[in-house]
Amino acid sequence: MKLASFLSDRQASYGIVTQQGVIDAGPRFGAKFPDLLSVISAGAIGELGKLASNVNPDFAVGGLKFLRPIVRPGKIICVGVNYADRNAEYKDNSEQPKYPSLFVRFPDSLVAHEEAIVRPPESKQLDYEGEIALVIGRAGRRVSEADALTHVLGYTICNEGSIRDWIRHGKFNVTPGKNFERSGALGPWIVTADEMGAAPMRIVTRVNGEVRQDDTTDHMLFPIPALLSYISHFCTLQPGDVVATGTPTGAGARFDPPKYLVPGDVVEVEVPGIGTLRNRVIEE
Repeated sequence: MKLASFLSDRQASYGIVTQQGVIDAGPRFGAKFPDLLSVISAGAIGELGKLASNVNPDFAVGGLKFLRPIVRPGKIICVGVNYADRNAEYKDNSEQPKYPSLFVRFPDSLVAHEEAIVRPPESKQLDYEGEIALVIGRAGRRVSEADALTHVLGYTICNEGSIRDWIRHGKFNVTPGKNFERSGALGPWIVTADEMGAAPMRIVTRVNGEVRQDDTTDHMLFPIPALLSYISHFCTLQPGDVVATGTPTGAGARFDPPKYLVPGDVVEVEVPGIGTLRNRVIEE
């Protein structure tokens, strides 16, 4: 299933995206499940499946304003330098890392599908980073790699936008450059894990139609089960948490000269089987 959050008649709602349109689950479940996170937390995705089998769509996909798939994730954990050759892009002669590089993002740093990404006045070094993000469906602490995927509800797409010079303000601190408001994006929806299967996923990032990134998840230095197991050793994975799994080579900062985003640029991050996350860049 494709699960989305959106505005319906100016009211926040959620539902199932089908080939025929979007089924609005919000009014049908009411206070029992007021949002998608409440459905996930209750382990009630099956009820959405039943709804999808018995109800006709309420809206056309193109007629809705999408929100972040999980409107207010409890945690957004991001992985850095997680594809083959990404470490070499830094040109610092460092060895491949033994452990994942992790940092966190705040929900308000990410907009939804078709919303504008904002370049702030503090910097002209706004960069794109196309990533596959996973959404946790079942809580877990110290999970094993063998069991890690059983905690994944599904997958979505992230443009993990960065303000490059603000990443380097402190010796070890990337938090400012990764959390400017509306500097990245998440969406357009979640595709449940059963629909995605176990094959490697491909991720392609285009800027104004030009392919900048193109790679597959089998080139990750730390595969998804390893990431989830490692993260769950220091914090509890909770339903609705989001983990952005890292970007391939080809971010704008790695070109000579760099290809930073400017107002008017359109960034598309495509993952076959999920869809395309599309955002235009504007000046704040």
